Amino acid sequence: MKSLIHFALVLASALSLMAQRPNVILLMTDDQGIGDFGVMGNELIETPNIDALAAKSGSIETFYVSPVCSPTRASLMTGRYNQRTRCIDTWLGRSSMDPDEYTLAEALNEAGYATGIFGKWHLGDVYPMRPQEQGFEKVLMHRGGGLAQPSEPLENNQRYTDPILFDESGKSKLYKGFCTDVYFDAAMNMIDEVGGKKPFFIYLPTNAPHGPYHDVPEDLRQHYMEKDLLPLSAVEIPENLRAAEQDMLARIAAMITNEDQNMGRLVKFLIEKGLLENTILVRLNDNGPNSMRYVGDMRGMKTWVHEGGVRSPLWIHWPAKIAAGRKAEIIAAHIDIMPTLLEACGAKPGKNRMDGTSFLGLLTGAGKAEWPERKLVLQTHRGTHVVKYHHFMIREGDWKLLNASGFSNENFPGEPKWELYNLKDDPKETVNLAARHPERVARLKMAYEEWFEDVSSTRPDNYAPPLGLIGTEHENPTTLTRQDWLGSSWEVGATGYWEVEVAKAVIADIEVIFHPEEVKGDSAVTLHAGEVELTQKTNGHRITFHGVALPQGKLRLEGVRSGEGRAKGAWQLIINVH
Repeated sequence: MKSLIHFALVLASALSLMAQRPNVILLMTDDQGIGDFGVMGNELIETPNIDALAAKSGSIETFYVSPVCSPTRASLMTGRYNQRTRCIDTWLGRSSMDPDEYTLAEALNEAGYATGIFGKWHLGDVYPMRPQEQGFEKVLMHRGGGLAQPSEPLENNQRYTDPILFDESGKSKLYKGFCTDVYFDAAMNMIDEVGGKKPFFIYLPTNAPHGPYHDVPEDLRQHYMEKDLLPLSAVEIPENLRAAEQDMLARIAAMITNEDQNMGRLVKFLIEKGLLENTILVRLNDNGPNSMRYVGDMRGMKTWVHEGGVRSPLWIHWPAKIAAGRKAEIIAAHIDIMPTLLEACGAKPGKNRMDGTSFLGLLTGAGKAEWPERKLVLQTHRGTHVVKYHHFMIREGDWKLLNASGFSNENFPGEPKWELYNLKDDPKETVNLAARHPERVARLKMAYEEWFEDVSSTRPDNYAPPLGLIGTEHENPTTLTRQDWLGSSWEVGATGYWEVEVAKAVIADIEVIFHPEEVKGDSAVTLHAGEVELTQKTNGHRITFHGVALPQGKLRLEGVRSGEGRAKGAWQLIINVH
């Protein structure tokens, strides 16, 4: 009897502790800049709900993200520099994260949290790199970097409205409504399902306002077309392009305000459920804005390593613990979010060393409230490997050293072109002090080199791409898309191939899919599967090769269409194992 009573008391104590743990909702938009909020000084784009939330939140004075999205997402999920995770780019097989990474979702799930992601993952579309293998129990996501990209089903027809999305079982379904509305609806449905039985962690990364801009909420687009938005442009717009610029800005603003309206819906929902007080709402962007537009007293846009490309607001709303308006005068980054939330939730980190540091005490005023002096590095560029000195920045205190060698290039010619700025005196980075302070350049350059050697030695063959695993019970069929092929580009008519690993020797039917624009008439389609080469003729854009033997181990897969001029690579492969 005593043992039963003791067990009941322990269970009651554990349930009580669980009930006190905060819920967490982590919200991040795609390609929204630091200046796209009223609270950040934007007088044209309307964000009243986020402005109101920001006024009641704690914040970080200077918060950094990566120049582009997948690296930010890898750091956000792991508390580590993305170079440790094998996610080093946004496409062509280099946006996938190594499945050995221990994510924020895994840590919170093991701590008793219900977990869900609704929106953009962009860290791997095939087993074992999908979010359902990385700690998320509920999933509603698009594949790849966004809707209207080569990773979507062709049947989606580039829709943001009524999109085809994928759940935790890997099954696709058409959902009604604009994509951002669908994600927020799914998040609120999960909260209802959890019903107070356990705390929840919801990751809500929208793909808006990422382009293309053809499919946006029409009422909001019309609303913004009645405003003159051209003052938002950070560059002079020629007269013949002003109408197109106005239209593009109206479409971007429409998606931003739509997300703001959903934030208002979410906050109202949490109030009605009695959950707002002990729910941590974290709000940030993934990189700079997707056009040269207002970024406050900074310069740059997405892909830049100047401040406008790598700065985001960071608001944390937690009425139970963080006073409205509390500000931490520190320099922090995406790598600090996971350790901060783990501390807030009483969850344990995994075996992988995190690069980030918790700033929780600085916002709550309780516990550890120190902040280490450190050097923060951000680096991202195209390609299969990280190249020393290529398109990076390092910040220490007020000083920042960078080599803006261009995100779009895989390498850079010659020697680095050093830029050194004192951001306290020159936040717009207009006066290059490198020639005046060679000793500071040398010191920061050395610190960067130490960082580069450290992150590059995280694993053997550190920058090898993670491979999807074919022939397991966890995923069948497996869809490979141009998001993850090793090729020259995503363009219609490009060529490329996929590298995968086959868990055991299997027989599979492989459907080879081409974009309809690549089909001009009768042609030969050749499937390469390792040493196997099979050819069939077709005049359609889909053809299936039956009974293909796939040997165990690493395998190269390629589908090529010929007979219509130059050869064209497959848009997607669907591998169905018998």
